[in-house]
Amino acid sequence: MDGARPGNVIRRQPHSTRRSPLEAAVALALLIIAYWAFSATRSPSNVSRANSGGGCNFPAIFNFGDSNSDTGGKSAAFHRIPYPNGVTFFGKPSGRYSDGKVILDFVAEKLGLPYLTAYLDSIGANFRHGANFATGGSTIEPLNTRIFQGGYSPISLDIQLWQFEQFKARTLELHEEGSSYAKTRLPRPEDFGKALYTIDIVQNDLHSALESMTEEQMLELLPSLTTRLAGAVDKLYQQGARAFWIHNTGPIGCLPFSVITYPPEPNNVDGNGCVASHNEIAQALNRLLKDQVSKLRLRLPDAKLNFIDLYSVRYSLISEAKKHGFADPLGCCCGRYGDRHFDCWKKAVVNGTEISLTPCRDPLKVISWDGVHYSHAANEWAAERIINGSLSDIHVPLLESCPNPASP
Repeated sequence: MDGARPGNVIRRQPHSTRRSPLEAAVALALLIIAYWAFSATRSPSNVSRANSGGGCNFPAIFNFGDSNSDTGGKSAAFHRIPYPNGVTFFGKPSGRYSDGKVILDFVAEKLGLPYLTAYLDSIGANFRHGANFATGGSTIEPLNTRIFQGGYSPISLDIQLWQFEQFKARTLELHEEGSSYAKTRLPRPEDFGKALYTIDIVQNDLHSALESMTEEQMLELLPSLTTRLAGAVDKLYQQGARAFWIHNTGPIGCLPFSVITYPPEPNNVDGNGCVASHNEIAQALNRLLKDQVSKLRLRLPDAKLNFIDLYSVRYSLISEAKKHGFADPLGCCCGRYGDRHFDCWKKAVVNGTEISLTPCRDPLKVISWDGVHYSHAANEWAAERIINGSLSDIHVPLLESCPNPASP
């Protein structure tokens, strides 16, 4: 039934649309105000601010780290992290060592930015709002025999820095050439100085050391690790980075993997059943790292360095698991069979019998996903407390972490 025929046009009488000069002026003013308000809410910068709740308008994130913040680096470089990883949020493997999102994902969401693409992922990659250089198994220490034999990633922190330097250099070249790809898929040249630089790495250095040296020897290793990490911040600063978000390491003695692999003796267990000496090593490293960040602030006065106490938030959750709706704080959703630990996507062989390890029924109730990495729910719980600035040593929330004004 076609009602839009020329012969059916209804003509209104002229007097029905006439207005006085005052009415016309008011109507015009209202239209201008409405248009301005609509345009303001639709501009890209304000869309980002609306999503983030105001504050700093970071155009991009560049992340450096290990599996705690990997969003697909190891999957792209070596092998895809299979099911059941990703089952809670993405519904499929997503390159993350978790059933869902990692803390970095929640940080990106808060800033109104898309989830970071792994630098090594060449399939469908979009780096317009930053890149993730983290890979599972990465260490601060460069690859050596001890780390290689432990099965850790050869893509150490220094390699990640080289990757970033190449990424930036090639991005700037493509922009200078007027590349359409650069305009749509790569950061703008000015974004490198305005971006947020996040660093979450060192856990594998501690795991590797536990496997090959005494705890006394480990303590001797810590200063070199924190010095190297501070050196990485210096190099990023020289590349134009000004806003940093640096995580310390969590309570490794509370990881189900540690409790299974290194059963705590009566004189080496804390009130939560964690391996006390392992946590003490983590805390010793965190003190040294915090001191390095303090020294960096003196050398780099126009940089904003947020040192995030990830240890405290993780340990708080483990200590009060039931209060926050979580089950056994030292249990995990997959990867554990009795007193043994396995990769949760592999079939376990126990007493000559092959056993398929299936994930728990409700991953949202567990703190540890696979005995080494945290669950989507635990990462979300931690992210909420990290983002508000209460765990920053300078008590600055994420949305106020813009770089300091340049010194005169």
